[in-house]
Amino acid sequence: MESVSVGEYSVRKWTRGASTFLAWPEKGARLMSWQIQLADGLTRDVIYWPENADLGKPAKIRGGNPVLFPFVARTFDAGKEGFWKTPAGERLPMLRHGFARDGAFRVESITEDGFTAVLEPTAEDQKVYPYAYVFSVTYRFEQLSLFVDFKLENKDSVNIPWCAGHHFYFNLPWHKGLDRGSYCINIPARKAFYHGGSGKLEPVKGFAQETSFDDPSLVDRIHCGLKSNEVVFGSKDGEEQISIKIGDTRVPSPWTALTTWTENSERPFYCVEPWMGPPSSTDNKKGLHIVEPGKTECFSVEISLC
Repeated sequence: MESVSVGEYSVRKWTRGASTFLAWPEKGARLMSWQIQLADGLTRDVIYWPENADLGKPAKIRGGNPVLFPFVARTFDAGKEGFWKTPAGERLPMLRHGFARDGAFRVESITEDGFTAVLEPTAEDQKVYPYAYVFSVTYRFEQLSLFVDFKLENKDSVNIPWCAGHHFYFNLPWHKGLDRGSYCINIPARKAFYHGGSGKLEPVKGFAQETSFDDPSLVDRIHCGLKSNEVVFGSKDGEEQISIKIGDTRVPSPWTALTTWTENSERPFYCVEPWMGPPSSTDNKKGLHIVEPGKTECFSVEISLC
């Protein structure tokens, strides 16, 4: 591991075999990029990071893996966007994707194969998520894979709700001469939804388990009822696949979600996002997790090249 300068900022770089990982533990516990050196000497970007990204505005950067905490995507309370209701019945504001993606983190440990960073919530964060807790992000890097754990430890005397997630920006296409139609994803889901304008989950009928990345219906689709904890995607010829494993049980909980999104058809990335549950879980009651006083819950994800 080494520190490197990106403009006026200092970030960390890990080299693990053929892979190089760049991360900013102190700001958003942000994985920035993952590159792999190919046998022919060329470099392939696995996790996309834009050139000339403004590190002064990390929440605006389309790249890396923003940490979505305490809730994913948009929150609603009784149809009102940007709010959520606590178990005690109090309506509070909440930013889209929460407040951790550009939050300050304290590095608890850093080694040659990864790091653990702990969120340091601001006074404003405490107003919108009024609990005593420790939220930590741990990354472990290997030559052809990465592992990441979100841990929420309840230090309070009341239950703490959460529904966190990842926002991995995968580089797509991977090679010159290919396009999105050259790639597909296999999501073993029983249900799929779009998130409606009022916050309700709108069921998708007749979706395919295997979908090409140029299919417009894949954009912003939320997949639940996963029959396996592994989602695989890559080129249609079966070469250079990526595997995402959610948790350590063969079948995740019914409302564990896998969301697919991209900004538009011209962007060089496609986001494949493992979430603890669908959006606005405090309102729709689907996928909301509760951590009891004195308890800790972990949400784990593994990404591998295969």
